[in-house]
Amino acid sequence: MKKLDLIIRPHKLDGVKEALTAVGVQGMTVTEVKGFGRQKGKTELYRGSEYSTSFLPKVRLEVLIPDAMLERTMKAASDAARTGRIGDGKIMVTDVHEVLRIRTGEMGEAAI
Repeated sequence: MKKLDLIIRPHKLDGVKEALTAVGVQGMTVTEVKGFGRQKGKTELYRGSEYSTSFLPKVRLEVLIPDAMLERTMKAASDAARTGRIGDGKIMVTDVHEVLRIRTGEMGEAAI
């Protein structure tokens, strides 16, 4: 099993959710986060005054999938999240050794 952590632009959330659902992902956890990478923040104008924000709003999705779904899930998510501009985000993959569904006691892929 794999855990995918996706950091994406907030306005891409619905499209990524639909793309992941279409390839068979059954659930996800979504968290609003802030951060920066190569974007290094941005400068904006507010009522004539310039100010800079060093941490930009992003969305973090956590998804558990069977090993066999890894490539198509990553492709679907990256295609849906891509704008072609700096700051599109990242997908990080981690091995998951065990999962337990608390309600039923199911373990392994059956618990996803």
